[in-house]
Amino acid sequence: MDQQRIYVDHAATTPPDPRVVEAMLPYLTEQWGNPSSIYSEAREARKGLEAARRSVAEALGARPNEVIFTSGGTESDNLALRGVAYGARRRGNHIITTKIEHHAILHTAERLEQEGFRVTYLPVDGEGFVDLDALERALDDETTLVSVMYASNEVGTVQPIDEVVRIVKARDSHIAVHTDAVQAAGYLDLAGLGVDLLSLAGHKIYGLKGTGVLYVRSRTPFLPQALGGSQERDRRAGTESVAGAVGMAAALRLAEDERAQRSEHVRVLRDRLLAELPQRVPGTHITGPADADRRLPNSFSCCFERVEGEAVLLQLDLKGISASSGSACTTGSLEPSHVLLAMGVPHALARGSLRITLGQGNTEGDIDRLLDVIPDAIERLRALAPPSGRSVRA
Repeated sequence: MDQQRIYVDHAATTPPDPRVVEAMLPYLTEQWGNPSSIYSEAREARKGLEAARRSVAEALGARPNEVIFTSGGTESDNLALRGVAYGARRRGNHIITTKIEHHAILHTAERLEQEGFRVTYLPVDGEGFVDLDALERALDDETTLVSVMYASNEVGTVQPIDEVVRIVKARDSHIAVHTDAVQAAGYLDLAGLGVDLLSLAGHKIYGLKGTGVLYVRSRTPFLPQALGGSQERDRRAGTESVAGAVGMAAALRLAEDERAQRSEHVRVLRDRLLAELPQRVPGTHITGPADADRRLPNSFSCCFERVEGEAVLLQLDLKGISASSGSACTTGSLEPSHVLLAMGVPHALARGSLRITLGQGNTEGDIDRLLDVIPDAIERLRALAPPSGRSVRA
């Protein structure tokens, strides 16, 4: 019998929790009405939508009218940057972000540059932490928005968002602060951060793909980007997915209620990888914070000398292991991770990256198998390397 597959790419997506699916089912069957209409079926749908909004607001320590339901993290990030950039354009046209953001932020920032905005990309250190001194220097009278990811999807670095907020607000309380908290949800506290905007995605927390949230603090300058209707209090046109909103709320509530136990479960497994894999594979370079408490508890990332990350992933897949070499949104790219390069990882070494992100279904037995299979895969690939020492591709 084939050995059961091991899934260790939870930063890419997570399997839907049956409790989330169960919460959604009534709104996919009996309560299917359009929440913008006024008859009975619509009112039932509206009740579900607004109950979901209240649930999300409670988890974020926010007001229900500050919650916008979206199609996921990418839309939430796009909407945050473009909404504030255009909403606050009378005050200025300067945006600040970092070099290691998800491409949902970076590509949006690049487009805004083409549209006449000025963008500063902050550097990070070798562990992926944003340079706070550079942030302070970058702030000026034209700055309207600062966007810094709460936790890295690639190396797990948890940014000091409270310090980011303190620095920005000390300069000008009117500057909006956004954080992409897509990976942080379920592991870090989302309430009390002091940010003005925050992005979430349901499928990273055992919800469904196509569900997300953007929190926008009241009185934050904001111009809607999707036009055509008055849904979401005139901030996002289009008939709401009631089932999606209900599922997003259920996933976030479960993530908050079970945060301590979920974190401890994956932390124990992650710490074994951090301690044991470098001992078993010479030439392993751990990426991200040296202090494990300053990285997401489910996040392990490294680079191997003299191998290609793509080849490693194919070897693992043949052995029944699903892992990643970085962001799932750049799969298929032969270029090294922009995150690793920004952290100063040499180009050749960055090509040998591996990301393992653990979840609630992983076990000690999974770690045993990873620690058995990965060293063998690296040894096999290095044996195939040409005499020059260059790594081989799959």
